[in-house]
Amino acid sequence: MAIGVADGVSPGSEPVPLIVPDPFRIAIVSDIHYAGPAETARGHSMLGRIENPLRRWLVGQHRHWVWMRENWTHNHFLDRFIREAQGAGLVVANGDYSCDSAYVGVSDEASFESAGECLGRMRSAFGDRFYGTIGDHELGKMMLGAAAGGLRLGSYRKATGALGLEPFWQRRIGRYVLIGVTSTLIALPLFEAEAVPAEWPEWCRLRDEHRVEIRGAFQALGRSDRVLLFCHDPSALPFLAKDDFLGDRIGCIERTIIGHLHSKWILRQARLMAGMPPIGFLGHTPRRLSRALREARHWKRFNLFFCPSPAGIQLFKDGGYCTAELDPEGTTPARFRFHPMAWPRSGPLN
Repeated sequence: MAIGVADGVSPGSEPVPLIVPDPFRIAIVSDIHYAGPAETARGHSMLGRIENPLRRWLVGQHRHWVWMRENWTHNHFLDRFIREAQGAGLVVANGDYSCDSAYVGVSDEASFESAGECLGRMRSAFGDRFYGTIGDHELGKMMLGAAAGGLRLGSYRKATGALGLEPFWQRRIGRYVLIGVTSTLIALPLFEAEAVPAEWPEWCRLRDEHRVEIRGAFQALGRSDRVLLFCHDPSALPFLAKDDFLGDRIGCIERTIIGHLHSKWILRQARLMAGMPPIGFLGHTPRRLSRALREARHWKRFNLFFCPSPAGIQLFKDGGYCTAELDPEGTTPARFRFHPMAWPRSGPLN
């Protein structure tokens, strides 16, 4: 057993001893994309906003063969994760709780319903052992193939209000400090073209607040502290490295746990394309992605650990969840393990 410091201690008060089991186990899941009744009912109509027939067919083929054929039919993976993570001392979900089928985040009632059910089930199962970061689909982004959707302040307010997600959180376990950040706020410049112009000043203010929180947390770290950073989208990491979010404390990060890419195959392709020039002539999504990949060479500074979506992608069906075992004394690095989730032989089930 190890002695740590409890959370929620007010500034200047005496730290409260916290008994921590040795080793301490964390269960990690990302990109659940749960579908509630309303999003399930939308089903095959999700590509209907792409007006160009050829473009709609191409995006449909990409989803059918590569990305995800019926992304609203995989709720059973959440059931399995909840069962298998019961023994964990802490459970972290690294963003993207709904299918975001209207592409405006949880300001859409159907997406809000899905995210609320997903988060509610995990909170019911894990109680105060549960922490959740905010993913890009909580806040909205334009869909592939059409200039539809995008960032919405209403989604941010519902995510941080009714859904109870904190833009920034931290939890100490012995010498380890777990920190969760909001990747969309950090990488906000990538999303400017997808935001409502009248809302942009408020988004910039929220980003500045987030920078202050992150920088303050890193400046408060002790010399022997080790950070596990939870950041949904790796596109945010170059901004963390270059935009004075961390100051001189980037070396305190032992591992950065990311999601967003759904499959380790996608991560490999992203690393191969690191440094590519921006693409400005194929629309908003290729432009945003290529701008992010141009800076992907900075990812290596963060010692990435990738957690795929539970379902993976259609092409490889390579999803699952992850666990980490910590030595609270910090004498050995955290040990991470991937737990694959096989698809049912009969196909997706709800």
